[in-house]
Amino acid sequence: MKVFQTTAFVLTLLLANVAGAPRPANSADHAGSAALFGFHNSGEELALESRFLAVPDPKLAEAHLRTLTQAPHIAGSPEDKATADYVAQKFREAGLDTEIVEYRVWLNYPAEISVDVTAPEGVSMHGPTREHVDGDPYQDDPRVVMPFSGMSPSGDVDAEVVYANYGSPEDFQKLERMKVDVRGKLVLVRYGQNFRGVKAFVAQEHGATGLLIYSDPYDDGWHRGDKYPQGPWRPDAGVQRGSIGYMFEFAGDPTTPGIASVPSLPDSKRIAPEQSAQMPKIPTTPLSYKDAWPILEHLGGEDAPRDWQGSLPFTYHVGPGPVKVRMHLKQDYQFRTIWDVIGRIRGSEFPDEWVVAGNHRDAWVYGAVDPNSGTASMLEAVHGLGELLKSGWKPKRTIVIGSWDAEEFGLVGSTEWGEQHAAELANAAAYFNMDVAVSGPKFGASSVPSLKQFLRDITMQVSAPTGGTVYEAWLKTSQTGGEGGPQQEASGGTYRPPAAQAKLDVSVGDLGSGSDYTVFLQHLGVPSTDVGSTGSYGVYHSAFDNFAWFKKFGDPDFKYEQQMARVYGLEVLRMADADVLPYDYEEYGKEIAAYIESARKQAEAELSGHTPSFAEAAEAARHFEQAGAKMLSRQEKVPNDPARINQTLRDVERALRIPDGLPHRPWYHHAIYAPGEYTGYAAVVIPGVNEAIDKHDAERTRQQLAVLAAALNRAAKVLESYH
Repeated sequence: MKVFQTTAFVLTLLLANVAGAPRPANSADHAGSAALFGFHNSGEELALESRFLAVPDPKLAEAHLRTLTQAPHIAGSPEDKATADYVAQKFREAGLDTEIVEYRVWLNYPAEISVDVTAPEGVSMHGPTREHVDGDPYQDDPRVVMPFSGMSPSGDVDAEVVYANYGSPEDFQKLERMKVDVRGKLVLVRYGQNFRGVKAFVAQEHGATGLLIYSDPYDDGWHRGDKYPQGPWRPDAGVQRGSIGYMFEFAGDPTTPGIASVPSLPDSKRIAPEQSAQMPKIPTTPLSYKDAWPILEHLGGEDAPRDWQGSLPFTYHVGPGPVKVRMHLKQDYQFRTIWDVIGRIRGSEFPDEWVVAGNHRDAWVYGAVDPNSGTASMLEAVHGLGELLKSGWKPKRTIVIGSWDAEEFGLVGSTEWGEQHAAELANAAAYFNMDVAVSGPKFGASSVPSLKQFLRDITMQVSAPTGGTVYEAWLKTSQTGGEGGPQQEASGGTYRPPAAQAKLDVSVGDLGSGSDYTVFLQHLGVPSTDVGSTGSYGVYHSAFDNFAWFKKFGDPDFKYEQQMARVYGLEVLRMADADVLPYDYEEYGKEIAAYIESARKQAEAELSGHTPSFAEAAEAARHFEQAGAKMLSRQEKVPNDPARINQTLRDVERALRIPDGLPHRPWYHHAIYAPGEYTGYAAVVIPGVNEAIDKHDAERTRQQLAVLAAALNRAAKVLESYH
């Protein structure tokens, strides 16, 4: 994901981990012991972890992935149900108490999709073309769903085309300055920089009659390297599918915001789909760059700005026209059944305290990288836990493993389950997410600040395929930068320029949206993490994200799958058995203080002399940081009453929730992190304040500073309530 300029997002780039850099390496801490805030696990616990780490098997991970990707398995399909049955079988074999949970949700499949150039004469294209390259063994399965946009309405558009770069608010503003009117036009934008649903939302705001989204070779095709099957990048006919539902409004089923869409829910409890704030209003569909080529090549009007030029072999123009395109979309919307698989290991001491971990299972087509590299790693982590169970081990806290469905349509399965179990999740210790486990060798992670050191400590205990520990490999790539790819957009988190990474040692990102942690952290206030290993990956959401691509380019020996199973499972194991929960609220407070200071500077630049006082919020952050430091000293002593201190620690993240939610987004409750209204995936820090600054609204900024200060003081008082 490349940098795009909104105030809140820029603040995220500048601030991530400024105050939360990792503690200096210490030979005593790193020499085989499990360091955590200065205290260590017992020898018995370390032996247990060593037994777990020995279990995940690359060969079994390969077998899981081969099985999970043998057929396309879009959410709600019979093939999707077959993957649910497979995961449930593996959970049961490991000894987990397992159930398949059904939800009834509003989803579309494509019935008829066509895009054709109607003018000028002699220009033709028939798209979306079927995805094809020479030699791929999976592309011709008749169950491969044609390229389409989840949550798009049906529609017929025949209009002149305007090119709008990445479709950001700034791009549309630039068109206005160029005197290019998009009202009544069919807008063509390229994938990248922001969530595809934001592109549809902004185009709709500006009066476009429809939207085409294509993949430019500059972003994930030949400009990046050899295209598939010779290399890992997107081939000419590759198309990125994806949902355009407005997840920045709320996640989950569009007809049941805030309540679970269980099969027994009467229709009277649902909102009409056409009235749902999550449903876009303009028809939208994706294209390959092969099909976008004749449109872009024949556009007239001014030259597009230099930074709007992609890698097709001609100068891009903005239009409008003379190219006209007819887009015909007929969507098959129905209430469809989806299947979450839930496995449990009951806690021996604190059964009502849950440690939840999850990965989604549904895919637009085969989903070898996204998401089933994660499912295969999750199954090997479960395999490891199962071997411990067979030896007589029982976790202190209840472990819940979720295989979520319909994530691709809008985080549906995880959200519905989270909304259904909101009361029980009030006692959850953590949620651990894994979506794309492996698309390459570069480890990365995102987290709430209180668990960033926990993540670093976990990676110090896991061996990397290249030798040394995952932490050491992570440190090396953090210092040198390294290549990401479009999967960064898919998995959320915060983009970090390599120069910033070099200064920050190991960089742990912040959680935005775009994956299944959203309901847990931003709606319910459960501390969360997200882990993955990335690389050159240009087949995202296409038919070519299949076993053949993965075996050739992703992880041929499945050793990174093994690594991710170990990291993920060790997170679960250590959190489930910790005597004292390993949160660091001092680090959390320092990061928030840095967010507030940079927001103050931005407000002074943006609000033209009307900047409200940031003093109360800054003081509240210091209050929270100081309370966190005092609590940390108590955590290190491992008190005799761990149940009471743990209850206090669990309550802190929930205290950072705003009772009424964010302005215009009441489903999102977290005061510190949210997906951006105009970014979608990337995290916006202290979103109420920063988005008010983005709107140049001094009064709203003042109000949101007061809301933020109240949340921070509330969280500090929770910490201080423990004596």
